[in-house]
Amino acid sequence: MVPVRRLVLAPIRLYQYAISPMMASHCRFYPSCSCYAHEAIEQHGVIRGGWLAIRRLGRCHPWHPGGYDPVPGATPSKTSSMAE
Repeated sequence: MVPVRRLVLAPIRLYQYAISPMMASHCRFYPSCSCYAHEAIEQHGVIRGGWLAIRRLGRCHPWHPGGYDPVPGATPSKTSSMAE
């Protein structure tokens, strides 16, 4: 794993294991925002994954219905779609 990515994912893991269990589970999304952020950064890298996580946190408010909101998949390159 890229060292910068590890550095960014460490506080997310710390939150998931140390802070989140002490709080009541009332996330309006599935997967939770911390799981979403971790998965987005793993799949898309620090910049794009971080942006996706920030956008997700911006949707986390009482007026949003929530629900199932998976991390968008990586966009396929043109060369892989031409090979099919």
